[in-house]
Amino acid sequence: MKEIDSIIFDLDGTLWSTIESAEKCLAVIKSKHEDILQDLSSEDVRKAMGLPFREGAKVYYGYLEEKKAMQYAQEAFMLNIENLKKQGGNLYPKVYDTIKELAKKFKLCIVSNCLEGYIEAFLNNHHLEEYFCDYESHGKTGLNKGENIKLVMQRNALKNPIYVGDTIGDKTAADFAGIPFVYAAYGFGEVAEYDAKLNDIGDLLAIVYQKKRDDYYFAK
Repeated sequence: MKEIDSIIFDLDGTLWSTIESAEKCLAVIKSKHEDILQDLSSEDVRKAMGLPFREGAKVYYGYLEEKKAMQYAQEAFMLNIENLKKQGGNLYPKVYDTIKELAKKFKLCIVSNCLEGYIEAFLNNHHLEEYFCDYESHGKTGLNKGENIKLVMQRNALKNPIYVGDTIGDKTAADFAGIPFVYAAYGFGEVAEYDAKLNDIGDLLAIVYQKKRDDYYFAK
């Protein structure tokens, strides 16, 4: 990889998990609509993580007429965002300290397939706003993840970014944008090809500084 000047992150499965919150919100929506017949498990939520809204709605309510599926998914996702604004999600180990350290040298951004408000809930509840210079979502632009990565690159004049994510969709997005892909192997997906691999996010420090992991290991 060329000398890195910036890092763009996926969100779900890379920086945090909101599976528990999403599962609870889906149960609430089910209780309000008699035509929702199936209970949704954490595995169903995992399958929908990282997908654009329409595809996630199909995972949850694919047996329903599309308009209804979209309506109920919208209700569930917005309820989840409200919940996350209040309670936050589950940050992966070392996320806060790693982000704080990386922000000293690199421009940090987030690109996710989530609805608008979701990234904001992550940043605000976990007090990480000051460390990220930009973020973008499918819910705001309607663009796919690769297009949003390119958009963030252009408006922040990023020359040599990397994209950090956990699914094959993230790999495809990085390839579309023409940048290296760093695989978060601790997340939700399985990816066979990547430019670098993380067993936890702390590994990223060694990769971007091109030094041994132990030089940047600071687990609390």
